[in-house]
Amino acid sequence: MLDKNGIANRIAQEVEDGYYVNLGIGIPTLVANYVREDISVEFQSENGILGMGPFPFKGEEDADLINAGKQTITTLPGASYFDSATSFAMIRGKHVDLTILGAMEVAENGDIANWKIPGKMVKGMGGAMDLVASAENIIVAMMHTNRAGESKLLKKCSLPLTGVGCVKKIVTNLAVLEVVEDGFLLLERAPGVSVEDIKTATEGNLIIRGEVKEMNV
Repeated sequence: MLDKNGIANRIAQEVEDGYYVNLGIGIPTLVANYVREDISVEFQSENGILGMGPFPFKGEEDADLINAGKQTITTLPGASYFDSATSFAMIRGKHVDLTILGAMEVAENGDIANWKIPGKMVKGMGGAMDLVASAENIIVAMMHTNRAGESKLLKKCSLPLTGVGCVKKIVTNLAVLEVVEDGFLLLERAPGVSVEDIKTATEGNLIIRGEVKEMNV
């Protein structure tokens, strides 16, 4: 089973040379720490930064450098800063190659809910609505179940949707799954996790084709 860093490490394997990547709040922000050093990647933050680097070491934080989740970050040589209008022009103009988001729920048809729990105060949907509407390649980073042990990979989302039919791939603490026409196609299982464990933890339709390999993390 993976922890949050393990999930980020596995997702970093999906990042290719030359990609422009937007990192959502939560687990996705950790992905920048695990991208291979032999490729060139530009990380974009919706609050107006292109060229984010790994998180700073303790004592080296700059309070003026933050990501969309208000976490302190580093920047790489050549990084640029701009206003939100320019940032969302990049996103809406489909100039981002890969979007990595967290989620509360994902449905077997690729719907995603990641912005609101009814009854709890929220400031709004935020940039996620633009990202899911504009991005053509969305990977979700999430835990497979909630704290009560209930599946977060569902037949149909119970929470208010952020986007419809937009998720392409999901990496959880248990598995890597691809959203296909009939449900969640199981691609890989986490170390120490069996296919039966994943079946038990998945409410939506889980598709298994042949032997499922173990993740390389």
